[in-house]
Amino acid sequence: MLAFLLIPFALAAVVGIFVLYPWGHDQKTGADLGFGQSPVNGEVISAGATSCSEGEAGQGCVQLAVKMQDGPRPNQTIEQVVPTDPGSPRFAVGDQVVLSYAGENPDDPTSFQVVDFQRGLPLTLLALVFAAAVLVLGRWQGLAALVGLGLSLVMLVGFVLPAILAGEDPLLVAVVGAGLIMFIVLYLTHGFSARTSTAVLGTMLSLALIGVLSTAFSAATSLTGLDENTSSVIGALGAPIDARGLLLAGIVIGALGVLDDVTVTQTSAVWELRAANPSLSWRQLYGAGLRIGRDHVSSAVNTLVLAYAGAALPMLLAYTLSGRTFGEIVSSQAVAQEVVRTLVGSVGLVAAVPITTAIAALVAVQEPAEQPGEEGAERAKKRRRPGRTDGR
Repeated sequence: MLAFLLIPFALAAVVGIFVLYPWGHDQKTGADLGFGQSPVNGEVISAGATSCSEGEAGQGCVQLAVKMQDGPRPNQTIEQVVPTDPGSPRFAVGDQVVLSYAGENPDDPTSFQVVDFQRGLPLTLLALVFAAAVLVLGRWQGLAALVGLGLSLVMLVGFVLPAILAGEDPLLVAVVGAGLIMFIVLYLTHGFSARTSTAVLGTMLSLALIGVLSTAFSAATSLTGLDENTSSVIGALGAPIDARGLLLAGIVIGALGVLDDVTVTQTSAVWELRAANPSLSWRQLYGAGLRIGRDHVSSAVNTLVLAYAGAALPMLLAYTLSGRTFGEIVSSQAVAQEVVRTLVGSVGLVAAVPITTAIAALVAVQEPAEQPGEEGAERAKKRRRPGRTDGR
């Protein structure tokens, strides 16, 4: 039954990848479109207070001597003047920095500008710590989870982004990409079983509900999706990209990770309840699983809201200082799309609990119940020394 329900959707996702992938599309680079400049790594070797322009009194800026590590002038030193106002980063001797190169005369210091810090090494160390933590706790399943994470990133970078840039419908691309990510990651991490298939089906139904709700309420609230970054990208591309579809695609992809968590947890809870008491009926399994899900979803919804609020904190600060009322702030384009994103995702998250629990209970009662703790009992029996009894 599960195969009959899921195989057509898996095949549709695979076919969608081949249909929507921009075969032969020549995508212009950021430099061609006027975005950004060539990055050049360097190191600050000296820093001293100076005026921000010639002939001006005061010490409102810092003069940096930066030794470039690559780019058109490796191992050469250039002078840079950077401001020290509160909205600018502070640079000091020894900082590993990134300069932007305009691609003009490399002998002219004005062709370069210090814009950022190098973060490759600490980010790599953090990624290694994360991977080690996952492997220590999850072991082989943790390794499978890391592989699944890598494949998800490959799918986003290798399919979703190129297809949207090529002019394909963003929502359709997101649905196809999220569907294939869901199948690959869940089966790779948790194995091919009725339990995993139940979680996949629950995720798919909840994701469909989120897609319908986000489409309906983005239209009802007249969301355009044209924030500052989106407008800049569309203007530079000069291609007809559906901004609202891009917003909906972000909602679908963003909700997928949270849904995976809820559906896998609910499915595992129902299977463990079935193993602990094989005499439980479908109704009893559903009721017990739903009680577990209520605790899970109440904390997960709060997590989702706070995650979106934390990401939008600078924007919320700006609106707080604008002197506008709460209703005006919430109904503005930038905040309203985050409200729709949060509430639609939360509705899908809440709906995933009864949907997945009902499916899991229906499937679990059809399978032979496993005795809880069987593997642990076998390991304990093998470790037990001859002549010892449990009562000694």
